[in-house]
Amino acid sequence: METVSVAELKARLSHYLREVREGRSFTVLSRDIPVATLGPWNSQAVDDLTTTPADPQAPGLLEAVLGPSRLSLDGAELIRRDRQASDDRLGDTGPSGCDAERRSHEGHG
Repeated sequence: METVSVAELKARLSHYLREVREGRSFTVLSRDIPVATLGPWNSQAVDDLTTTPADPQAPGLLEAVLGPSRLSLDGAELIRRDRQASDDRLGDTGPSGCDAERRSHEGHG
């Protein structure tokens, strides 16, 4: 089986898909480590999938990720809090030099 790097596959995906349609297979390498096989589709090799219905009592995705207390906040408020937390972690207590310089130029436009 021939090999192809991830970068080459990304750059020439259509070419490699045509080759696969013609029956060729490739081992995909990421930094010289095999990570996948690209080859013709074989429906016989695919296991039958079964689905399990969601539990109606299970929390929704947002509730599971954010927790029930944060669901009442709107998106803008969540972004403001996240930015404030970032600023607090960086120790940003005032406008950066770039912001102050931009504001001084705005008044002279």
